[in-house]
Amino acid sequence: IKLARGCIHARSCMRFPANLHVPTALHVRHGSRMFPELKRGAYSRLTDADLNFFRSIVGEKAVKTEELDHYNEDWLGTVSGFTEVVVCPNSVEQTSALLRHCNDRRLAVVPQGGNTGLVGGSNPVFDEIVLSLERLNNISHLDPFGGVVECQAGVILQTLAETVAEHGYDVPLDLGARGSCQIGGNLATHAGGLRVIRYGQLRGSVLGMRIVLPNGQILDSRSNMRKDNTGYDMKQLFIGSEGTPGVITDVSLLLPQTPNSVNIALFGCNSYEDVVKCYRISRQALGEIVSACEFMDALCMNSVRDNLGLNCPLEERYNFYYLVETSGMDQEHDMEKLERCVERIFDEGCAEDGVLAANKDQARHVMSLRENIAPALKTLGFNYKYDVSLPIKDMYSLVEKVNHVLREVRGAHVASYGHIADGDLHFNPITPEFDPHALSLIEPFVYEEVCKLRGSVSAEHGMGLKKANYLRYSKDPGIVSMMRTLKQVFDPNGIMNPYKLLPWKE
Repeated sequence: IKLARGCIHARSCMRFPANLHVPTALHVRHGSRMFPELKRGAYSRLTDADLNFFRSIVGEKAVKTEELDHYNEDWLGTVSGFTEVVVCPNSVEQTSALLRHCNDRRLAVVPQGGNTGLVGGSNPVFDEIVLSLERLNNISHLDPFGGVVECQAGVILQTLAETVAEHGYDVPLDLGARGSCQIGGNLATHAGGLRVIRYGQLRGSVLGMRIVLPNGQILDSRSNMRKDNTGYDMKQLFIGSEGTPGVITDVSLLLPQTPNSVNIALFGCNSYEDVVKCYRISRQALGEIVSACEFMDALCMNSVRDNLGLNCPLEERYNFYYLVETSGMDQEHDMEKLERCVERIFDEGCAEDGVLAANKDQARHVMSLRENIAPALKTLGFNYKYDVSLPIKDMYSLVEKVNHVLREVRGAHVASYGHIADGDLHFNPITPEFDPHALSLIEPFVYEEVCKLRGSVSAEHGMGLKKANYLRYSKDPGIVSMMRTLKQVFDPNGIMNPYKLLPWKE
């Protein structure tokens, strides 16, 4: 079937409804209950004197002691702590004073951005103080000639993207949580997102940062310069560190130009092997204009359709779906290349059906099908979230193995999707409610399989609380030891985001 331009009807870009009902089976589990062997560290307890000091630094309204569920619970509703206070600084100086006090008092601190993470990395496990960056939301400068923006860590990703778009620039990061996640959290977790194939990993676009250490010391490497060959690149130690050595408060970010031409095609495929063939053809035919290559299985697409009410432009239902996006500066040139790519995909029998978005509204709608998978799967039951890097040809074999392992667990099924161009697989075993037996079948089996293929146990979500003890499946023991040493150098009292990233169980 030859795909023709304009073969889907225009639809508005539909979003995940905020009031969507989530099954009561997704009850929140306190971190200490989900991991009963994890014990609270030898940290001090919060006192009224501490609260008064916090108020003297940030003001009465910026110290919250009521209605803290949003800060205590993770987005999935799977892990929660029980902090007694959330403190919200609005400057690097306030952040410095707060951390210095907590370090002197040995009060444990959890830095928190938009709290959209999936591994329990940004919420407390016990009664740690939450240091919310939500008031650090100023975009201070944009260089229209160099394409560099300076902003604070609490700026929401979508706000940043909309602001720089007014000057003809784009942010080199895009993900489904753009309306809630913050750029500081994106850096602390080294978020990947949809367009790594186009812009590379986020750390490559960071020109400088301002960081506050636990003792209150401020490290300032902000710069508008693309080149700086003056020794150790200290900022790189804090990207992906999940707030364990210190807090990112400001960032200088290099921006790409906003593309004038964005096009999307969606295909229905019979097998994962066909998806891989579609991907290879896309890379060969589209070259420099390809900006995203995504896949999803039937359970993902069916959940988006049936549970969120989003319409898929492919009328028939398929085992797999493949999405390719192009971004460039010349619409006629880009569309010509994409049409040739589409024709080749069908000529080689890699897809059964497909659609090509005819305008921006249609393109946004097709991409929204991919972006709304996570909230759609959340409606099915308890999600055991995994985000691993694997060789592209082996990605779906892991899903098949996990399906086999869970064959005797009542109501269990596995949904999978991901960034095929990056070898980044998101797969979600799902049970009606949290099942310790199911979890024991999944872990460490999943990480053992990833290790055999020399993959990574975390492609882009970070380690957080849930994956911390599995770091050894991706890191050499010597590297883990060096990570502990670096943590000790920056945070000798261990107050920063305890129980996260580094293994807490031998």
